[in-house]
Amino acid sequence: MKHLLILLAVLVGLSGPAAAQRPAGYPRSYDALIAAARAEGGVRVYGNADATAMAPLIAAFRRAYPGVAVRYDDLESREIYRRVVVETRTRAPGADLIWSSGMDLQAKLINDGYAQAYQSPEKPALPANAVWKNMGYGVTAEPVAFVYNRRLIPPGRVPRTHEAFEALLRAGRVPLTGKVATYDPARSNVGYLYLTQDHAITRDTRSLVQAMAATRPWLSPTTEPMLEAVAEGRIAIAYNVVGPYALTAAERDHRIGVVFPRDYTLVASRVAFIARDARRPAAAKLFLDFLLSRTGQTLLAQQWLLPVRSDVRAPRLSAQQQRPIRVGPELLVNLDTIKRRRFLADWRAILSEGIQ
Repeated sequence: MKHLLILLAVLVGLSGPAAAQRPAGYPRSYDALIAAARAEGGVRVYGNADATAMAPLIAAFRRAYPGVAVRYDDLESREIYRRVVVETRTRAPGADLIWSSGMDLQAKLINDGYAQAYQSPEKPALPANAVWKNMGYGVTAEPVAFVYNRRLIPPGRVPRTHEAFEALLRAGRVPLTGKVATYDPARSNVGYLYLTQDHAITRDTRSLVQAMAATRPWLSPTTEPMLEAVAEGRIAIAYNVVGPYALTAAERDHRIGVVFPRDYTLVASRVAFIARDARRPAAAKLFLDFLLSRTGQTLLAQQWLLPVRSDVRAPRLSAQQQRPIRVGPELLVNLDTIKRRRFLADWRAILSEGIQ
């Protein structure tokens, strides 16, 4: 992922008109939070949602809260984790709000004491599984997809379930050799997260991975190269791709097809928390609340960052199809060093067997 920096500053001084209005339904005490945020002058956010996609939301936040600047650093999830740990340890200036799709890494940071508690006024509108300890907030609900080249995989052969995906791989092993892609779980945090979740849902995942290994798959550390390869026909089909990025690419390039498997579709979330040592905690709370508000969620949905709230209009899967990845301590299990080492060793062994 490219590293971009957006700096949106509002040139309205604290003595200017009090244009910022308390959102409807918020307590009167929120006026003090708005005033404190204006006094802080701005907020710094570490995130891995594309900076271009975030621009409309940041602009809307600027209009809602004059006097509060937003600095948004677009970073990869592992870099976000590393910075938070190092900057906290060295007391270097860092982010006030941490927001990442690396759900397990976010859970570890929260569990290890890098977050502070805050009960957002938007909490009653969120699903129970989207909030952990009033620290971690799941902001989005992003389904995980199969992505395919429409010319290389004709309509009648497009897999609509995990079982059908495995059947396609086994039946077309020779023509699909070198034409299948997925994340490298050793280099991609979301790839590791999605694959471990698949294994937790069904034991059939191992058989599917074996079928994929037999095609000598191309392993990518990030999403963009896979989508480009599918569009160009160098890859016929890709497994477990971040849904919003796939939908955005398909909207722009009709060579790309997207499937959310009917048997079950993982639904991941970008988890946000306020840094324990945030230098601008009031502004961080303000920005988090805006992300979780109906306005913020609607703006995110327009960028295919699908909302976690059910009262915002957006494309949705059925409740039976969704398998939400819960924000909570369960995410820590596969970050255990021994478990991770064993999982990746098994992954490499399956790949080696497939090459033979």
